[in-house]
Amino acid sequence: MTHIALHFLIPLFVALVVYRSRWRRTALLMIATMLVDADHLLAVPIYDPDRCSIGFHPLHTWPAIAVYFALFLVPLFTRTAMHRDRPRSAARLSHLLGLGLLIHMALDWIDCLV
Repeated sequence: MTHIALHFLIPLFVALVVYRSRWRRTALLMIATMLVDADHLLAVPIYDPDRCSIGFHPLHTWPAIAVYFALFLVPLFTRTAMHRDRPRSAARLSHLLGLGLLIHMALDWIDCLV
């Protein structure tokens, strides 16, 4: 139960600390990345408390995590990011979704250590 709570609390904390001016929208976007767990529906059994999600479920593989990292870095490589203080909305959205997915994967990875 703690694990699931952290999937909500950590993005909320990051949004409050790092993205203070837009914390509500930012927190909701990062929490929405919980939908990545839909790939658990492909597993048999769907839920196994002893299973490590990282490397097992399709959206929890290292190639997928590399894509999430690339999404997180999008504002660094967009033209608008170089010309303004704030990147445009599409780059910002990619950045926040990538960050939410990376937080999600980090929390799932911690479960693999225990």
